Amino acid sequence: MLIYDVKQDKEIEVEKMVKTDEEWQRILTEEQYRITTQKGTETPGTCLFEEVHSEGIFRCVRCGTDLFKSTSKYNSGTGWPSYTEPVSSLNIEEQEDRSLGMIRIEVLCARCGSHLGHVFDDGPLPTGKRYCMNGIALHFVSIENL
Repeated sequence: MLIYDVKQDKEIEVEKMVKTDEEWQRILTEEQYRITTQKGTETPGTCLFEEVHSEGIFRCVRCGTDLFKSTSKYNSGTGWPSYTEPVSSLNIEEQEDRSLGMIRIEVLCARCGSHLGHVFDDGPLPTGKRYCMNGIALHFVSIENL
């Protein structure tokens, strides 16, 4: 499969990452597992990324795929980290989510299938999108450490 790699500034070929639930449970914390594998949601306002203002990349906590640039992050007032766009549409998958009596668009990591959050059409310009993510599903890497 192809994903976009920010450091290399190009699309690269990678293997789809497939693990059993038992393998994910051994690798992840209990909360990471609940959110990324069982499609949970973290409590709003608990994500430490609200305080991150450095330039860098937010990666998938499960497989390390580049997902969002810090330059696309904004304060949506929701209590969850929000972004106007992913680094590439190759790196995420979007699918309809009809859980909890609502119709929403779920956002998943394209490489490992990790549940990241949801995308809404109420974001700021230029995209009008609000990628509302669970911070615990992400890992921040500063530009100096890419």
